[in-house]
Amino acid sequence: MKIDARLAIEILPLRDIPQVARAAEDLGLDAVWTSQTTHDPYIPLALAAQSTSRIQIGTAIALAFTRSPMETAYTAWDLQGLSDGRLLLGLGSQVKGHNERRFSVKWEAPAPRIAEVVQSLRAIWACWQQGGPLAFKGNFYSFTLMTPYFSPGPSQHPHIPVYISAVNPAMLHVAGEYCNGVHIHPMHTVRYLKEVALPAIEQGAAKSGRKRTDIVVSSMPFVVTGRNREEMEKNRQETRQQIAFYASTPAYKVILALHGWDHLAVALGRKAIRGEWQAMANEISDEMLEEFAVVGTPDEVGPKLLAKYNGLLDRLAPYAVFIPGQHDELWRAIVRANKG
Repeated sequence: MKIDARLAIEILPLRDIPQVARAAEDLGLDAVWTSQTTHDPYIPLALAAQSTSRIQIGTAIALAFTRSPMETAYTAWDLQGLSDGRLLLGLGSQVKGHNERRFSVKWEAPAPRIAEVVQSLRAIWACWQQGGPLAFKGNFYSFTLMTPYFSPGPSQHPHIPVYISAVNPAMLHVAGEYCNGVHIHPMHTVRYLKEVALPAIEQGAAKSGRKRTDIVVSSMPFVVTGRNREEMEKNRQETRQQIAFYASTPAYKVILALHGWDHLAVALGRKAIRGEWQAMANEISDEMLEEFAVVGTPDEVGPKLLAKYNGLLDRLAPYAVFIPGQHDELWRAIVRANKG
């Protein structure tokens, strides 16, 4: 299994990215990922690419609909060249409210639309690599103009793996049919992976003449750990808070409903509107925490993660942030368990 790390660009200054990326590479991790939350996800990857030589760099995720696929194609092409072919491009739809109200972008048919994003990216890259005409026409995007002046030309590393984030069956099906990989949301359970996610990915893959093994399944599982009781309890409460926040969002109803917890989404949604964050965390029972997270001491977490996800995930990045000097015991234990 590939063991990756999440670059916490929400709290890390850009100037620290090279040092953190080198530390991840030195530890033996396989990739570092950025997410589009409070900062642009691509700029840190440029810094990580220049300061490392082996570790892969990727977005988990960058927003798909808030940029033209042409803009995304240029950025990915440049990062792929800068990193000597180490880019993993992860894209996601986000939810309707953020597209419309935070980015002022039209929201429509997210699954078919993101399929066109992936297809159009590949058409653009093929045009640049092979020098032929650009002729992509879909229901949401049309790209038919590329002159030599605006083409960056061929790359030594033209194949850029494209992942998408997916929760519901329609998006999981798209991942299986069109993508190289899929990011499973941190809020998931083993039962959800077995009964919902993997079957939908397999169905999509079959439609394009592929197998489940042709699609890389990745996720960032929640981890509850600590060196003592106080640290464990603090981390436990923070994880409950994170789960409660996601559970209050309609996008994750499919996971809750599978376990008979869908009624909780309504209660949590009401509390979120009232800003009752502490009360929301208290709604997450010990049973739910065990389903959504791996709980244990730093030495226990590595073997537990591998045992839980063996045969289900191809690569994982513990949700805990990777910052040298923080959680070092956890990261060393995970790498050691994976090698052992």
